[in-house]
Amino acid sequence: MTPVVAAKKLIKFDPKTFLSTIDGGGRKIEAFPKKPTVFAQGDSSDAVFYIQEGKVKLTVVSQLGKEATIGILNEGDFFGEGCLTGQPLRLCSATAMTDCSVMRIGKKSMMEVLHREHEFSDMFVAYLLTRNIRYEEDLVDQLFNSSEKRLARILLLLAHFGKDGKPEVAIPRISQETLAEMVGTTRGRVSFFMNRFRKLGFIDYHAADDLQVHSSLLQVVLHD
Repeated sequence: MTPVVAAKKLIKFDPKTFLSTIDGGGRKIEAFPKKPTVFAQGDSSDAVFYIQEGKVKLTVVSQLGKEATIGILNEGDFFGEGCLTGQPLRLCSATAMTDCSVMRIGKKSMMEVLHREHEFSDMFVAYLLTRNIRYEEDLVDQLFNSSEKRLARILLLLAHFGKDGKPEVAIPRISQETLAEMVGTTRGRVSFFMNRFRKLGFIDYHAADDLQVHSSLLQVVLHD
């Protein structure tokens, strides 16, 4: 074994380093200001994306032109992984909700690291399983919970409640139309419940329209 090969084998693979640096091997970091599109529905599906900083909204548009928000992603989330299963075109659009820093990992590079580095593949599979559980919880939420509970749960999720034990200090304010799409109700109902939550001290609006979500909002979710 040559010294160069031996030295390479001694370097332990670090997923965090892989997702924060570029080496010209199919990875690049892109900055997106608020509102620009990362990719559009119908675009070629040829890369996986990882959010280093910011929030990204996923939306779909029907043939009749009706738009629906299917998810809001945060720092540490992947998206666009459909390319790994042979998906030729994007089934949704991804738009920056805030200033974002996103790593683009080409399909070939992503497949190579998943096959080569077990620690990275374990982390990626764990992420996908966690997200799948979230989707199942979303379905149960839609089927059995009131629109008030569904709104409270979405606000808590957006504030990362449960991650590191407490919500974020503030999250970018989201339009009531977008919240209504995610909850599956009308904008009027969302407005009614948001005003109620504010009066009860569960949420607060701050400068630049940022929204603070307090852990006390969990009472709405847990109350029968």
